[in-house]
Amino acid sequence: MAAALLGAGAGAGAYAGLVRLDRAGRFARTNHAGHPVTLLEGPAVAAAALACAATVPGPPRLRAAAALATGAGAVLGAWDDVAGSADARGLRGHLGALRRGEVTTGALKVVGLGAAGLTAGALVRRDPLDALLAGGVVAGAANLVNLLDLRPGRAGKAVLLLCAPALARPGAAGDLLAGPVGATAALLVPDLRARSMLGDCGANALGALVGVGIAAATSRPVLAAHLAGIAALTVASERVSFTAVIERTPGLRELDGLGRAAR
Repeated sequence: MAAALLGAGAGAGAYAGLVRLDRAGRFARTNHAGHPVTLLEGPAVAAAALACAATVPGPPRLRAAAALATGAGAVLGAWDDVAGSADARGLRGHLGALRRGEVTTGALKVVGLGAAGLTAGALVRRDPLDALLAGGVVAGAANLVNLLDLRPGRAGKAVLLLCAPALARPGAAGDLLAGPVGATAALLVPDLRARSMLGDCGANALGALVGVGIAAATSRPVLAAHLAGIAALTVASERVSFTAVIERTPGLRELDGLGRAAR
């Protein structure tokens, strides 16, 4: 609880400070509904998550893995937020661009997240097969959370739900994720009110950190099941709209809209 409160305070404080500094509105964007939002939620929650991950009690290798995955997700995501193009979307779009000889920021992000994920996986799990599975979960979770950041509050809710099992039991994973959960919860309010969004920076950072938490707390079969599920959802996202599926599925539709401001 103390770590969650610390993360909440760090996230809210970082967000307020960044918003004050961005008087020129350089991080202002337009969301799916045409409303103005700021991308500064992403750097704020990423900074809070990184600070909490680097200082959490536990094995040094776990702290190093968490800091590496979170930092790489934040930096690569921020770069894509600022310099990325909307012309190529999804893995299919970026791979298609590569076939045409065009190297997109999204393609470079995929490579960077993959490398960071594998390194983090090797820090968390010593067995080579476990490390490979863990690396896939870290990189895949970073991408999956970003795929959900299409409606106010959706990605933040997903992070809170994914972290709930680790927080419900004692252990290094719960200690690691408590602070970022607090930061995510604190910044969920402006997100739900369509004033801010995580963007690639926040979504990639949080997803990668969730992946590290999963890798640190699960057996090989469970880790493999997580990777299979992430891979299946990633492939499905190339063919179907998550938003369309959510909107026609009772339960998911209500959860997705919970707390969202009507604008």
